[in-house]
Amino acid sequence: MDIWKGTLPEPDVRTVDDMRMVLANPSCDASGPLYYMYRDLAMNDEDRALLRLRQIRYDITMITPGSVCGEFIKTKGHHHPENDAGVPYPEVYEVLSGRGHFLLQAADLTDVVLHPAVEGDKILIPPGFGHVTINPGNDPLVTANIVSDTFSSDYAFFQAYRGAAYYETDNGRFIKNPLYTRVVDLRVLEAADYPDIGIVRKQPLYNLIGDQMIADLMNRPEQFTEIWDQCLRD
Repeated sequence: MDIWKGTLPEPDVRTVDDMRMVLANPSCDASGPLYYMYRDLAMNDEDRALLRLRQIRYDITMITPGSVCGEFIKTKGHHHPENDAGVPYPEVYEVLSGRGHFLLQAADLTDVVLHPAVEGDKILIPPGFGHVTINPGNDPLVTANIVSDTFSSDYAFFQAYRGAAYYETDNGRFIKNPLYTRVVDLRVLEAADYPDIGIVRKQPLYNLIGDQMIADLMNRPEQFTEIWDQCLRD
């Protein structure tokens, strides 16, 4: 992968069979890999030690273009557990190449947000929001993320409800998931910069791994209520 200059480990691969429980049409006749996850990356030993010290992790995901079973190819979707202060862990994404749709939904389903994003855009996943990444483009979608390394993601809700509140079909339509008893209207928010915490288009996400601010943001989100309010504001 030309985007990453360091050594890449063997990826975790999600196939069609891995994803059937979150597809609108799980019984369709399809097979093969859909996306590749390269977790816990570092350019060198010094950076790895820094990541460990900050208790954060840097990952890259590559989502293939195209569709499966009538939907644009997407990730499985997950939530994050709570930290010691009782606040769910957040996450931040960067589009390294391609075009993405980041679908976020509040845990209580009172808000569902779509963030369209292109190369260089950063997307904050606020505490308490489950999220799915969709590739609606004709090219591979490559994203990076920084997240706390102190927890494991929870996929149970998305598996139980066969995906997110909306499916994005391969003709670009958003269809409400019929297993949800209530679904609020989808609202669209453009990607934004957050200069107060160093998250801006011109700054690669990887450059922030040595910044204590990003470590605090990911591990102590209760200290950044204004940021979380800002990233959900129209």
